[in-house]
Amino acid sequence: MLSILDILEDTTVDGPGFRTAIYAAGCPNRCPGCHNPGSWDINRGRRMSVDEILEKVLADNFADVTFSGGDPMFQPEGFAQLAYAIKKQSRKNIWCYTGYTFEKLLNNPRQAKLLEYIDVLVDGKFKEELRDEELYFRGSRNQRLIDVQASLKRNETVTYNYNPKI
Repeated sequence: MLSILDILEDTTVDGPGFRTAIYAAGCPNRCPGCHNPGSWDINRGRRMSVDEILEKVLADNFADVTFSGGDPMFQPEGFAQLAYAIKKQSRKNIWCYTGYTFEKLLNNPRQAKLLEYIDVLVDGKFKEELRDEELYFRGSRNQRLIDVQASLKRNETVTYNYNPKI
């Protein structure tokens, strides 16, 4: 079971294109200036099974998926099960937002398991003093877009280069 605040279908702000965004409840980072401080308490979410969430994700044939929150890495086992099921049953790409750094996640076996199914990771705590509204899909300049699968293959952090079509 996962604690979920909301599931938004066809959003365009949590990654490129249309996406189904799954907002996790619970975040230990408590970043000053967070855009969603109501997400910090894991008890504010609704308990949902992986199958229940998967049904909503698969119902939208053309939207990719974003895990956000809160912090999905606060519930890594459940999100790993969900991500595995999404990958097994579709060709959707998965983005994940987290306050942890990619390198820190690699050192935590529970969280590293979820990385196996993530395409792009937006990592790092939001830092109000580094806020930059010109960035795509990030709130502050310290946050990175990481190509997770390339990073895992090369055993080094590989930046995902997002180039919007003009």
